[in-house]
Amino acid sequence: MDARRVVWRVLFYLLVAVIVVYTVFPFYWAIVSSLKEGSALYQVEPFPPHPAWGNYTAIFKEQSFGRNILNSVMVAASVVAISLLLSVTASYALARVEFRGRTTLLLTILAVSMFPQVAVLSGMFELVSWLGIYDTLWSLIVSYLILTLPFTTWVLTTFVRELPKELEEAALVDGAKPWTIITRVFMPLMWPALATTGLLAFITAWNEFMFAITFTLSNQKRTVPVAIALISGASQFELPWGRVMAASVIVTVPLVVLVLIFQRRIVSGLTAGAVKG
Repeated sequence: MDARRVVWRVLFYLLVAVIVVYTVFPFYWAIVSSLKEGSALYQVEPFPPHPAWGNYTAIFKEQSFGRNILNSVMVAASVVAISLLLSVTASYALARVEFRGRTTLLLTILAVSMFPQVAVLSGMFELVSWLGIYDTLWSLIVSYLILTLPFTTWVLTTFVRELPKELEEAALVDGAKPWTIITRVFMPLMWPALATTGLLAFITAWNEFMFAITFTLSNQKRTVPVAIALISGASQFELPWGRVMAASVIVTVPLVVLVLIFQRRIVSGLTAGAVKG
C-alpha cells in the first residue's frame, strides 16, 4: 500500500512538472529570444552568452512604444471600470429583481458573447464611424465593451444570486435603497468576483488585436498588440525577432504582476458560489 502511494505521488509530481514546463517554457523562450540578434536567434541555447539588451532599448528609440503602452493601459483600465460599473448594477437587477423576460435577457447576454469578433466587425465599424470616434481611444473602449460586458454581467449575476437574501431583506427593513444595497451591502462581499472578472476583462482588452488594428490609423493611437505586429526590420523581408520578443516580454510582465498581486482574490472569485452562503 505504501509503495503504491509513493508511486502515485511520484506520478502526480511528474505530471505537475510537465504542466509547469509546458506553460512556463514559451515565456522563458521569449525572454531568451529577446536577448538574441542576428544568427544567434537560430542557435539553441539555454541562455545567450552575450545578451543583446539593446533589443529592449531599440523598441523605445525607433518607435513610440511607450505611447502605445500608455494607450493600452488607458483603454484597458477604462474598459474594466465601465464594464464593472455597468455589470454590478445589471447583475443586481437580473439576480434580485423579478421582471418579465429576465431569463430571455440573460440568454441574450450569453449569446452576444458567443459571436466571433469578425461577425460584428462591420457593424462596429459603422457605429464607430457614425459616432465620429474613428482613430481615437474611445473607438477601442466602445468596441471592447462588446467583448467584456456580457462576460462580466453573466459572472456577477451568478455570484449575486448566491448571496444570502437575508442581507438584502435586513437592509430593506432599515430603509436602504437599491443603490445603497449594491454599494454598502453587496459590493464588500463581491470583491473576489470583481477582482476575477476585472482582471480577465483587463487581459481581454490588453491583448485584443482585430478591433485595435481596424479602428486606429495613426501610431499615436495604437495599442501594444498592433505596435508589435507592425515592428519591421531594415527591409520588408527581414523581421527583427529579437525586438519583437523583447516587446512581447515587456507587455506580458504587467499581466504576470497583476495575476501575482490578485492571485488570492482570483482563487476566491473562481470558487465563489461553490458553497452557498
